[in-house]
Amino acid sequence: MHEISLVRNIFKTLEDEFPGEIDRVRGIHLTVGLLSNVQPILMQNAFEAVLEDDPRYKKTSLHVEVLPVLIFCDDCNKTTEVHNYTFVCTCGKPSKKIVQGEELLISKVEFADEELAIEN
Repeated sequence: MHEISLVRNIFKTLEDEFPGEIDRVRGIHLTVGLLSNVQPILMQNAFEAVLEDDPRYKKTSLHVEVLPVLIFCDDCNKTTEVHNYTFVCTCGKPSKKIVQGEELLISKVEFADEELAIEN
């Protein structure tokens, strides 16, 4: 289950970015694309498992936003959402130019005092 290592890496990133502040983190918001190979329910389960191991994070919650896959068509200069992993523009031309859907980002971190919420 690679989600456990992802969650541990997220906390490591936050510890590096906000030294001495990790006990004040109350919310972590992730933005994940459908192609990132991250399942929100598995990520939440891994998050809960890490919370059991490390009491510093007990007051922290995880929020996962899943983004659809979008492709760009050079022929018609249009962005199209991919359905059923069919990478074809609405004009009928296939496209390999993915513009959204591979993300795995920490998009927002909430702290105990809301003045310090950091958004990416």
